Formats: sequence, C-alpha cells, structure tokens
Amino acid sequence: MFKPLFKRILPQVSASAHCDLPCGVYDPAQARIEAESVKAICEKYQANEDPEFRTRALIIKEQRSNLVKEHLWVLWTDYFKPPHFEKYPQLHTLVNEATKLAGASGAKGSADPKVAEELLAKIDQIAEIFWETKKA
Repeated sequence: MFKPLFKRILPQVSASAHCDLPCGVYDPAQARIEAESVKAICEKYQANEDPEFRTRALIIKEQRSNLVKEHLWVLWTDYFKPPHFEKYPQLHTLVNEATKLAGASGAKGSADPKVAEELLAKIDQIAEIFWETKKA
C-alpha cells in the first residue's frame, strides 16, 4: 500500500559474495611478499656479525613471519570455502604446513634461508590452488 518516505528515497541494493567482501581483496601475494622479506632477512643475518644488527634482524624477521601467518589464516578462514576444500583436499595440510613453517618451529624460530625457501614453496602451492579457484 503506502511505503514510508525513507523506503521510497533510499535505494534498494542487495549484494552477495562467497567471501566476507566481494572478491578481489584476497591474494596470496601478500603472504609471499612477507615470506620473501623473511628470506632476505635470514640471508642478511647470516652475512653480518654485528650483534645489534643481528638482534634487529631477528625482531623484524619474527614480525614478518607473524604477518605471513596472518595472511595465510585470512585466506584459509575467509576466502577458502568448503567446495574449495572438497576439490583440493590437500589444502588444509598445505595451509597448516605453511603456517608452521612461518611459526616458531619454522622461519620465526630459525635464521636459515632454506627454511624460508620451504615456506615460499608452500605459499606457491597455496597460490596455485587460489588462482585455480578464481577461474571457476
């Protein structure tokens, strides 16, 4: 019958998305950039004997490692959905292994560039699946 004035003036818009925001805000490149920083810091740490430099390097490396984990968790919890996990059953394991490689038992707790390389390889595998899901 009669619509209130505010319902006639305000536009009626609805939106839907499979993730918490419309697509385009998620990208595994964010985790990769931070992991590249971790690797570079490890290399600089190994090449420098100055204790103050090494202490700063370890602090920054730990911060970057935490950011890697956060970016991976956002993909895992906010982007990837049950159909992705069904199609790519290895995805849970990949994310788990990558976050552990970024954590205390991995790059966060090690200054070995090889550990950071392993982390980058896991991120690349996750990114491959991510981009496959974007094609669908």
